[in-house]
Amino acid sequence: MRSPPPCRSRRFRDRGRAAPYGTLVLALLACPGLSPAAPAESPLLGRIERVADGDTVTLATGQTHYRIRLHEIDAPEHDQPWSRQSRQALSGKVTGKYVRVEVETVDDYGRTVGRIWLGDRDINREMVHEGHAWVYRKYLKDRSLLADEGAAQEASRGLWSLADPVPPWQWRQAARAAAGALREGGDEHCEIKGNINRRGDRIYHQPGDRHYRETRIDTSRGERWFCSPEAAEQAGWRSPR
Repeated sequence: MRSPPPCRSRRFRDRGRAAPYGTLVLALLACPGLSPAAPAESPLLGRIERVADGDTVTLATGQTHYRIRLHEIDAPEHDQPWSRQSRQALSGKVTGKYVRVEVETVDDYGRTVGRIWLGDRDINREMVHEGHAWVYRKYLKDRSLLADEGAAQEASRGLWSLADPVPPWQWRQAARAAAGALREGGDEHCEIKGNINRRGDRIYHQPGDRHYRETRIDTSRGERWFCSPEAAEQAGWRSPR
């Protein structure tokens, strides 16, 4: 039995015209070997299987899964106010839906960074306009997003209804400083590692656990040190299974 021809990185055409959306989806589903760390081309077409938070999802294209980080926006961290509402808002928009991801780059964590389109709906912009995420100034290219953020703030939508909303990048910076102070202080009780795996699962590891020694904590990703299992669980982490 002959092996099928290898999937090639190319744009599918139909009589000189761009192939319809459905055809492109089927083409990608038939080519599951594309590398998650280096998308062959933009856009990526597939189904959203999971929403980790307000700016990170998992996209399935056939047997290949891509960790997608929404470009130019920054949603509240898991331990921030409005985190749950932000995740629920994004989940309600895209979970189980077939979408198009216009790829921008691949970040240092191997996530594909891009803009998600559901038909003609710009999901990244919707999250900002509805007050579920900030415009991420550090990576901003489309400055029109600032008008959407301004409109949400003026109308007190979403996180802008909070008394004192803190941008996630400032929240992460404070968390890193706090974690550094704990480690420098040599508190022997703060040795529990709050890890976030590739699927976005928050798992804490105690000394003596199977993966404790190999687990590395990167506070810039929202990972944390804890002084007790109770503190870890209250913050949304779980023990290893």
